[in-house]
Amino acid sequence: MKKEKDWKIPFARPRITPALEAAGFTPLLTTVLALRGVEDGQQARQLIYGGADCIHDPMLMTGMAEARERILQAVDRDETVAVYGDYDVDGITSTCLVTDYLRSRGLNCIPYIPDRNEEGYGLNCAALDSLKAQGVSLVVTVDCGITAVEETEHARALGIDMVITDHHECKHDALPKAVALIDCKQEGDRYPNKDLAGVGVALKLVCACEGDSKAMLDRYADLVAIGTVADVMPLVDENRYMVKYGLALLEKNPRPGIAAMLRESSIDPKKLSASVIGYSLAPRLNAAGRLGNAGIAAKLLMSRDPVTATNLAVELCDLNRRRQSIETEIWQEANQLLSGKAPDSPIVLASDKWHQGVIGIAASRLAEQYSLPAIMICLNGDVGKGSCRSYGGFNLFDALSSCSEHLLGFGGHALAAGLNIRKENLPAFRQALADYYRSNKPEHLPEVQCDLLITDPALLSIDNVKSLDLLEPYGNCNPKPLMCISAARLESASQVGNGRHLRIRIRFGDQRFEGIFFSHSLGELGLREGNLVDVAFRPQINEYRGSVSVQLVVSALRRHTPEPLCDAILSGDESALWAASAYCPARTDFVHVWRAMDEGFTVGGDTRQVLSQCLTGMEPERFCLCLMTLLETGLLQSASGRVFSAVRSQISGKADLEGTRLMRRLRSYL
Repeated sequence: MKKEKDWKIPFARPRITPALEAAGFTPLLTTVLALRGVEDGQQARQLIYGGADCIHDPMLMTGMAEARERILQAVDRDETVAVYGDYDVDGITSTCLVTDYLRSRGLNCIPYIPDRNEEGYGLNCAALDSLKAQGVSLVVTVDCGITAVEETEHARALGIDMVITDHHECKHDALPKAVALIDCKQEGDRYPNKDLAGVGVALKLVCACEGDSKAMLDRYADLVAIGTVADVMPLVDENRYMVKYGLALLEKNPRPGIAAMLRESSIDPKKLSASVIGYSLAPRLNAAGRLGNAGIAAKLLMSRDPVTATNLAVELCDLNRRRQSIETEIWQEANQLLSGKAPDSPIVLASDKWHQGVIGIAASRLAEQYSLPAIMICLNGDVGKGSCRSYGGFNLFDALSSCSEHLLGFGGHALAAGLNIRKENLPAFRQALADYYRSNKPEHLPEVQCDLLITDPALLSIDNVKSLDLLEPYGNCNPKPLMCISAARLESASQVGNGRHLRIRIRFGDQRFEGIFFSHSLGELGLREGNLVDVAFRPQINEYRGSVSVQLVVSALRRHTPEPLCDAILSGDESALWAASAYCPARTDFVHVWRAMDEGFTVGGDTRQVLSQCLTGMEPERFCLCLMTLLETGLLQSASGRVFSAVRSQISGKADLEGTRLMRRLRSYL
């Protein structure tokens, strides 16, 4: 049985303003908008339908004027230019975008993506030497270069000018001395959106050169959407608009390479979403770079011949299957190195057997598995290259900066980074990172954080669930809401997909819902049919053979746990009464509880003890509400005023149970 996850279920009723309720949105969408701080129809419409006014002027970026001047100079002089990118999806899409644009301006443009295994991340001097030999006089970097101080000096010595565009964190006291340096994270940069992907910065470069942002968005928004989603950039404001624009292009008229990839991946362009890009399209494009052949993905995206595109798409899908196999092997070996013990500080593992291009995915799996940052290092002799993944908001970039004396180099973001290290420094680095983590440990967050408790099954109607599509594209900073149903009856469960997945049917109120829980089985969850369960899920519309229904895509499933709500009830948390109203006691419930109390009855001293006193056949939540109501009437008395350790008592006259404040509040929610 897998370790049970820690859940947080919101018991308070979402605050919905009358102005938002009057805006004409469905009840479910209105509730989700309220959870995101939206208070009126105008705010809601701006969030959902916000348009071109979200797009900012590229000339606000530091270095953009110089970059534009140098590139237009190259066009006038008919120079040979290289676009130097990265081997991940963001870097590949950035490379294709700028290469295509410069070629459209008549330049001889050479795309260059370094080999992940042989060259590693970023600029290297040997590559610059090779480009110089091909007649290159200007190198434009995309999605890399902000830390390439030595390499930029080498380029200058070769007579190559550098225009660097990047979106990674800057070391402000050590920036490359390029002809132009574009990175929104530079000190003093005035560009409003600091969360552009590398491909977003690349788009801004060509917008500045062309002088027409709308035309460039029409031509390249599909590449921007893929790169932005793959690099997990926040999907709000400008990023959201560009991704939404790009998804529309991908649906209507995908370029030949992308159309071929969609066919090979069995993806319907009309059902393409940010989630589909992130979980289906991006991994296949990434597989080429991870296994040392990012050029295949770049050729695919720039291909104009459908036959060539199909052949490349088949090759990419084969590479992705190989990547998945290697990843599983590495993940299993990493677990063996941990010997089944749960560490209490960041995981730092190293091996000379691992594939450099795949360790990042394995690190992500370990981080999720152990709820800790994870670093996996591929050793080659005395030197190792590592991929780092964060967990729980821990800032990896700051942590690596603190431990930099043990590293040969590092770079990246707060949530993901890369490093180079000498093998002999591994123990000292591991200890330094552990010390930093203990001093800067992030606040513990539940593994399952539900956004909304569903108390009325009618909220999950087809129309309500369909309306959530208006919030697409979902992603970082605009997640698809995670909902929860509490105390549903598990009516049936069966394994599907050759036993890899679990299909369930639950009864909630007077309705039944089908759900799918990927990569789980009933046995490992410790559940059986007939149990009361809590279900964390994201609803979606399922269409099958002409039938349309609401399906729950399950994120977590457990035996119903009444303690959290009971604890809130017994502690007097009035905000939880909205959730508790589903258990509002009837007079017969009070009679049963009162009759079960003998003259010496004392309420338990804590929530667990109280629940052990619950009457057979009565829900614990209902029992707790009965106790709190009896306390308010005086039929239970406590010197502390709290229900814990209260004793049974008598009052003169008839107790007015329905007139209590607690019962009036409960009735107001029904």
